[in-house]
Amino acid sequence: MARLCEGRVAIVTGAGRGIGREHALSLATHGARVVVNDLGGGIDGSGGDLSPAQSVVNEILAMGGEAVANGDDISSWEGAERLINTAVTTFGDLHVVVNNAGILRDRMLANMSEAEWDAVIKVHLKGTFAPARWAAAYWRDRSKDGHAVSGRIINTTSVSGIYGNIGQTNYGAAKAGIAAFTNIAALELARYGVTVNAVAPVALTRMTEGLGAAPETDHERDMRSPKWIAPIVTWLASEESAAVSGCVFEASGQVLAIAEGWHRGPRIEPVADPTRLGPIVEQLLAQSRPNAGMDGEEGSYPQTTLRK
Repeated sequence: MARLCEGRVAIVTGAGRGIGREHALSLATHGARVVVNDLGGGIDGSGGDLSPAQSVVNEILAMGGEAVANGDDISSWEGAERLINTAVTTFGDLHVVVNNAGILRDRMLANMSEAEWDAVIKVHLKGTFAPARWAAAYWRDRSKDGHAVSGRIINTTSVSGIYGNIGQTNYGAAKAGIAAFTNIAALELARYGVTVNAVAPVALTRMTEGLGAAPETDHERDMRSPKWIAPIVTWLASEESAAVSGCVFEASGQVLAIAEGWHRGPRIEPVADPTRLGPIVEQLLAQSRPNAGMDGEEGSYPQTTLRK
């Protein structure tokens, strides 16, 4: 088997369990030296324990790879800086940052607390921004010093963010923000030899096991395994993906797809009189594509009656 990431140095956040663990193991299998970051908290972000990260490191070492555990809080400015420095000081360079860490605090909007909103936005959105920022600064400086840079930032968005899911205004807003962040960062960092992409995974993990019906057969469990997400992340981390940036990929045991971004739809000339807008808006809606549902398909959004 060809090793796509031979000699590359990769950071994976939230890599102690689930999807992040699969990323770390796959990257190591393909020759990357991996910083396994995990705060070791609960699915709501509480607590801390380095043992999940160290357990993945032990797996990588047992297969003959190179890895080191890191327990920094990636939503902390200083913690994110230490994380980037861990890769550089331990392995001498940095090529890949996989922003995967996340928490859930689901609640219907009318019942959501400020703390539930703030915690999810901080871990997902700031926890993507902060490591990416310190990595971007490292690569910018390397580029300005005349070094060839082949940097990769791979963010984790969600179908809950790009399509929408009831009970997850906090999580969905953060994940939609990550998709926008991905697009803009890709534009900014291209000059330094850095690509930025995102993956929207669907898998059965500790975070999602209470959402929806549990798998009933071995085949269903296999199709919902987090192992299906790692291949596209590993490829995006490699040199082969240099021409791909600003994209959002959906990945699961059912599909690998490109999620298409916002585009301007049906349009008319500006209207100054709001009393005229009723039939005009109705016509525009009739000509436009309805929102996709959680399956990403047109017409599956629950409120399609809004567009007659």
